[in-house]
Amino acid sequence: MEDREFDNVFSIPANYTDSGKILGGMLEPRNAIEAVILLVVVGYPELMWIPMPSTIRIVVMTVTLIPLAVVAMMGIDGDSLFQYLGHIIYYFFNRRKLTFRRVGYKYDPAQLRKKKKGKKKTGKA
Repeated sequence: MEDREFDNVFSIPANYTDSGKILGGMLEPRNAIEAVILLVVVGYPELMWIPMPSTIRIVVMTVTLIPLAVVAMMGIDGDSLFQYLGHIIYYFFNRRKLTFRRVGYKYDPAQLRKKKKGKKKTGKA
């Protein structure tokens, strides 16, 4: 009998995790939808409301809408723009203020006492 070595190592193709994406795995559907929404919201006022000659209007729309579309399709740090905006808003509402004691500084004993939160005096009526 012949002893053969079996090769059980399989290479995983680069587009293995690209299912559910647009344009061959380049765009996520959420980013594409957000890009279309942003282009409509920003492009419609530029096209209809701003009184400019048509050549200047085309230049202004090219300078503003193409970079906006590219950034919206790419996203920031793996998230879509609206997700990233949500992270920023969450950070500003839930950030902590850290304070540290200075080394070698003589504090007043009243400053060193910790304030007790949540305890209220209950008196009998």
